[in-house]
Amino acid sequence: MGYGIMIDVEGPYALFTRPEMKVERVSYDIITPSAARGIIEAIYWKPAIKWVVDKIYVCSKINFCNIRRNEVSSKISTFNVNALMDGRKTEDYFVTAEDRQQRASTILKDVHYVIEFHFEMTDKAGEEDTPEKHYNIALRRLRKGQCYHMTCFGCREFPVKFQLTETVPATAYIGETDLGYMLYDLDFSDPENIQPMFFRAVMRDGVIDLKNDEFVR
Repeated sequence: MGYGIMIDVEGPYALFTRPEMKVERVSYDIITPSAARGIIEAIYWKPAIKWVVDKIYVCSKINFCNIRRNEVSSKISTFNVNALMDGRKTEDYFVTAEDRQQRASTILKDVHYVIEFHFEMTDKAGEEDTPEKHYNIALRRLRKGQCYHMTCFGCREFPVKFQLTETVPATAYIGETDLGYMLYDLDFSDPENIQPMFFRAVMRDGVIDLKNDEFVR
């Protein structure tokens, strides 16, 4: 077990898309561990450390709402990007008026969590990479509100307000609630065969404890 921290995150909207519902987007009931890890990595990450989510405290009631928005249906291809870099192409762009489509989404509203993390040293750590060093850098960046890029709740248009906390929060639920299977993360151990990992999310008194969960690939 490495050094641990807790951060308080909240925002007006969130969308953690269920993979089985891609056409009309539907959010999971709570933040996924991979999305939580993305928030802390946007604040501080180095190859020498690996962040692990330990607990998720649900501090506001789960509340859904429906929206409709325009999305661009195409993606810029790697081939076109390489061609631009090599000078074989001079321009590549989307005409959004011609390439957009309207999608309905079921998203979360008024979300508030406290997330407990710890980090572990990786095999890329050098002699100068100590747990104390990275722990203190992470604390300093959190206290100053610094991040490498804007933290978000699943989509860029749903920003996150974050702050360091040292207090175990009051949660919005009492008792046990089974939220079903949720995406935990992606297993990159074999780059040629990246596998999703799922877990059974059981919320006990408003807390998802990930330290003892079993994962399904």
